[in-house]
Amino acid sequence: MLAKGTFDVTSTPHPPYDTLDGTTLGRVQLQKQFQGDLVATSTVEMIAARTDTPGSAGYVAIERVTGTLAGRQGSFVLQHSGTMNRGTPSLAVTVVPDSGTGELRGISGRMAIEVIDKQHYYSLEVGFAE
Repeated sequence: MLAKGTFDVTSTPHPPYDTLDGTTLGRVQLQKQFQGDLVATSTVEMIAARTDTPGSAGYVAIERVTGTLAGRQGSFVLQHSGTMNRGTPSLAVTVVPDSGTGELRGISGRMAIEVIDKQHYYSLEVGFAE
């Protein structure tokens, strides 16, 4: 199954907790509101590293999504791993195995995210264990 739509993001950055030789480590909390095939909210804890080289950074995050997907209610967890190598992005967002609750129990899959003209789009490819 492929679910598509948009989401809005609000963020709460925290002061950097480590700065050494041009690389800054920090933490950000995010809240998301999903529209489209996934109607849900989420909370995200992200840890990021930004270097002094323009366009180079990385982040990891854990996100709990709660809502309705394909008429099924429940929650699941996404694991993010993203890098930016001198402006070239790479992102993997995967459903954490066995993290589904309620009617989303048994969910597996991955999410792609695009930002176009400041609008966030998602494409969520999922399956369910029988």
